[in-house]
Amino acid sequence: MPWVLRGLRDGIVTSGYPRRADGYGIGFRGAVRVLDPEPARTSGLPELCPTGAILVEPAEAPTVRIDRGRCILCGRCVGTRPDLFAFDPLVEVATSSRRALVVPETPEDDDEVLRIRVQLARRVRALRRSVHIRHVDAGSDGAEEAEIAALTGPIYDLERLGMFFTATPRHADVLVVTGTGTTGMADELRRTFEAMPDPKVVIACGTDATSGGLVGPSYSAGGGIWELVPVDVFVPGSPPSPFSLLHGLLLAVGLLPAARRSR
Repeated sequence: MPWVLRGLRDGIVTSGYPRRADGYGIGFRGAVRVLDPEPARTSGLPELCPTGAILVEPAEAPTVRIDRGRCILCGRCVGTRPDLFAFDPLVEVATSSRRALVVPETPEDDDEVLRIRVQLARRVRALRRSVHIRHVDAGSDGAEEAEIAALTGPIYDLERLGMFFTATPRHADVLVVTGTGTTGMADELRRTFEAMPDPKVVIACGTDATSGGLVGPSYSAGGGIWELVPVDVFVPGSPPSPFSLLHGLLLAVGLLPAARRSR
């Protein structure tokens, strides 16, 4: 019985998240943050990003912001301008507002997030026990699927939180969508959404689903799946980590601990 010996040797490997914070350490590339929103030199900054995630807002003192919904974490901005950009080991990056993925946040963004969060909490009040998840690949490169598969392993153990994947949308409470929302998957995605009973929640998983990533919008791919179905929670990243996906799922159904509901 080698599994017994392995269990005694390794102990409990399952994460305690969300009851207690967890992550991947200080070297993890969870998100890009702006060190100086009003730098002295802004020339050439937008050209650093292949997806247009760097925004320079014109003003007397130009403001630099990062759209995490478009960021693919390639690191070009960090490598070229380490005085201005840095990687953040943050894993709780999901938000219920697309606009709130643009950081640093503004007071208007915070107000919008709070308003949407309250509306979502009221709508999903019934989804507090057993939650069933339907995943749809709407044109992804497969990276997000690998991270989603990790949720069912012993480290993250999604089922300990009362969440289960289902093969049919008619039993699903949450729709997790990966990919850009390609033309060939548009109708199938809409039919899946319409087949789900109310109340239901849609999560855009990854940069492709949030904004189209490197390939969208184009003749075959959209600028994010929010153009096809209403999205309640956006989880940025290319791909988002399993902890980020857990954060998005918990945020979607109102099971995130109160201390971490402000984002």
